[in-house]
Amino acid sequence: MRDFTLIPDDEPGVLARLGEVAGRAGIQILGLSALTGEGRGIVHVLVEDPEAALAALTEAGFDVRAAREVLVVPLEDRPGTLGEVCRRLADAGVNVQQAYTAGGDRLVLAVDDIAAARRLV
Repeated sequence: MRDFTLIPDDEPGVLARLGEVAGRAGIQILGLSALTGEGRGIVHVLVEDPEAALAALTEAGFDVRAAREVLVVPLEDRPGTLGEVCRRLADAGVNVQQAYTAGGDRLVLAVDDIAAARRLV
């Protein structure tokens, strides 16, 4: 899976437009993280079809700054699972550079060594 980083202006309707563009292109948004500051936004979008997503987003005028492969880890619904997964990575020297949840039961991780992370989780 790929995580796209978008840098939109901080204004009403950005996420609505993102959802509409993805919907019209038949792109399923599997995970999302968004925040704003200093008049800009940072939006991370998790998709399965990166080529179609990139084409649709750029055609719609979104400022796509990065696309990176991420690890999507199923999380058991019980206290402590986040700590267990991240401890395995930390103990092996894998640095988590970004993390967010998708659908409540999946952890999306951008890491400095994706091959090692895959072996560990």
